Amino acid sequence: MSLTLAIYQGPPSQGDPKAALLRLGTKLRAAAAGGADMLVVPELYLPGYNQPDLHGTLAQPMGGPWFQSLSQLAQAAKCGLTVGWAERDGQAVYNAATAFDAGGQMLGHYRKIQLFGPMEAASFRPGAAYCLFDLNGLKTALLICYDVEFAHHVRALAQRGAQVILVPTANPAGFEHVSRLLVPARAAEMGLTIAYANYCNAEDGLRFAGQSVIAGPDGQALAQAGTAEALLISSLRAPLAPQLIPTQLSDYRKV
Repeated sequence: MSLTLAIYQGPPSQGDPKAALLRLGTKLRAAAAGGADMLVVPELYLPGYNQPDLHGTLAQPMGGPWFQSLSQLAQAAKCGLTVGWAERDGQAVYNAATAFDAGGQMLGHYRKIQLFGPMEAASFRPGAAYCLFDLNGLKTALLICYDVEFAHHVRALAQRGAQVILVPTANPAGFEHVSRLLVPARAAEMGLTIAYANYCNAEDGLRFAGQSVIAGPDGQALAQAGTAEALLISSLRAPLAPQLIPTQLSDYRKV
């Protein structure tokens, strides 16, 4: 089983989904040329993160134009794609992420459980279920941004067999410790790989931290961005030696 992951850390779309899709097509082709099986891009890539006035008005349903465009981009580039977007389901709007395979077929769809701050709470309804799927023979899960900061969610996914977690995020400047410390810790605690894809630059007064990372099961960074636009590509390393595999799940004692 082999898997090569890519992360695109780029500027927010500033509420312009058409421009965001054009840029995404370019990055997908670049990721495919670099041998990537899956490209992960930030949270609410469509229509933009700090765009509360657009989340409800532009949100689209599963199978709508955004969904179709994303599927077609993955198929055209022959590269998998995991992307965050605003999903409408009846009267509810969700902060969602969808993973497509290299043929444009949906692998999994997830709705963010841990909404962060007043803006997200006002814009979205929280999700209520995990999502796991097979990716190149590896059990893979989705989380979104704040979700991964809760060890409970990563532990629950590990208990369900997750070996890889893909995380679109929109982590603001001032919270760099999340990618430097928390994401590697979550990966090391449960012996899995986490791909954490953030924005760079600013959007309507909100500056993002960048620092996207692919953290391996030993907590070491397989690839790490700075604060500028970047495309990271890394193949997963060989499994940990038996004596290094974390045993927290079996050793935990509830008191």
